[in-house]
Amino acid sequence: MNRILLAATAALLAATADAQDRGPATKSSSPPLIVVEDKGGTSALPYYRALNPQDTQPGQPATPQPVPRIGGPAEAEAAMLPVRSARLTPGDELRRVIRAPSLTPLFLVGDDDRSRAWLKQRRVELQAQRAVGLVVNVATPEALAALRRLAPGLVLSPASGDDLAHRLGIKHYPVLITATGIEP
Repeated sequence: MNRILLAATAALLAATADAQDRGPATKSSSPPLIVVEDKGGTSALPYYRALNPQDTQPGQPATPQPVPRIGGPAEAEAAMLPVRSARLTPGDELRRVIRAPSLTPLFLVGDDDRSRAWLKQRRVELQAQRAVGLVVNVATPEALAALRRLAPGLVLSPASGDDLAHRLGIKHYPVLITATGIEP
């Protein structure tokens, strides 16, 4: 056991000494990145330069890079749209029992007549449960804002519901999911 530990320590020391002997000029640089697909938009390069400035010479301070403008929450949310959930459609989901202890109640709705009527009908109950809403099919910020006006006091966030639908076996919305069950 001691021989193995001694051999591992010697190998580690030798590797460390070798790495220190090689100066920055002899270190191999990583190969250039290959662009697989470019759909335009804003370059992410400033983010990477801030993490590892490679354009500077040793002993020379890195030049500050402009920080990309991220915008406010409304702009960030609008950038997430449209949201489409391929596994979910408007319809009647079967009521069933589940066991998900400590799950915060959440509900799934979309930008459709059935979801709007469901939100109006169940708004008070959803508020009482402090349920969080996921809008799983919505195209525009205006449509999302219209849903929020129907349910003041409720959190409605655009998000794909495909993973949740797959995990819980849900095919339709609107639906309420609690720690004890799924109900239309």
